[in-house]
Amino acid sequence: MTAELTKKSLRIKISETSGEVSALFYSPQKPKYVMAFAHGAGAGMNNKFMESASVSLASHGIATLRFNFPYMENGKKIPDNKKVCAAAISAAVEKAAKLCPKLPVFAAGKSFGGRMSSTAASEDMIPDINGIIFFGFPLHAPGKPSNDRAEHLYKVKAPMLFLQGSRDALATLDLLKPVCKKLGKLAELFVIEGADHSFHLTKDYKLKDSEALDMMCKEVKKWMDSISSKKS
Repeated sequence: MTAELTKKSLRIKISETSGEVSALFYSPQKPKYVMAFAHGAGAGMNNKFMESASVSLASHGIATLRFNFPYMENGKKIPDNKKVCAAAISAAVEKAAKLCPKLPVFAAGKSFGGRMSSTAASEDMIPDINGIIFFGFPLHAPGKPSNDRAEHLYKVKAPMLFLQGSRDALATLDLLKPVCKKLGKLAELFVIEGADHSFHLTKDYKLKDSEALDMMCKEVKKWMDSISSKKS
């Protein structure tokens, strides 16, 4: 499938003040879904996880549009404020819809990127998305268990898939599970046993990192199929 992968470098205009950012569009020959895919706080769209996940998702029929947040585009280390990040998510989702006008559009993100995607959704900035996928939702800071970052999730109207490692220091499962339960039918939690926030597994576990990633991408496809079947 990798040989049939179409790759395009693009530019996305966020706003007059934020300007444009770089983007990468990966698509299999016959995609079934398209996903605006936001990076984490400390690494841009070209980092290894984003690249590997995009290739794996394509093998499961999912096209991805990766993009940089403005701060990352400009070589800064401190993330933009929520307003700017949410605007970037909105622009990326709109671009993804234009690239694949006949396909269901989803928003997704690694860690910070996922939280900004749900933030945009909670403020009705991406009203037409079919769902949101979190590759490691950052529920709290390391060593500071809290569910304060989950408050905006209760305003999100779209279905949400949480992909979480059981050793994730930024999302203690005993706090995240009640959040998902409160979200009810809108939330689904898929736990990768032994994985940390970067979805790295130690030698004590049978799965390799690449196998765990592919397992997650299969779950994303399965979940998207379920969402689409409910809409049809």
